Amino acid sequence: MEQLLKILEKNARIPLEDAAAMIGKTTQEAAAMLDQAQSEGIVRGFRTLVDWEKANVACVEAVIELHVSPKKDRGFDDIASAVAAFDEVESVLLMSGGYDLQVIVQGKNFQEIALFVAKRLSPLDDVLSTATHFVLRTYKRDGVMYQDEEVDERECTVL
Repeated sequence: MEQLLKILEKNARIPLEDAAAMIGKTTQEAAAMLDQAQSEGIVRGFRTLVDWEKANVACVEAVIELHVSPKKDRGFDDIASAVAAFDEVESVLLMSGGYDLQVIVQGKNFQEIALFVAKRLSPLDDVLSTATHFVLRTYKRDGVMYQDEEVDERECTVL
């Protein structure tokens, strides 16, 4: 199953027949593997990576460091679940090191994200402090390069 998952992770739109052939299975066997992976929660969904800048859609992303106070019996789970429930939140990750939770949020502009942090995130009881870092440019996401290779105009081409 691991081989199939790696293929689908790189290209979820690959025809199942092609993926099956790549791992030496029949289409029915690959379909059964994928169904099992979905039912067990191993495959959580299929997603398209969109370069919003190229699409000329206003979209600002920020990475927020949260210092939180964990609950005695539940650790970080309760506060992480509360943060993850906000529509603006794309990801919540428990971190080791200098802060507790990394929160990735998206909004239409910088002000929208700033207001989210100030009015919805910071007031949560277990949030001790926040540090917001705005993403200025994406170079690579989920293994995919976002920047087109720039042509060096100094190169000489032979006609």
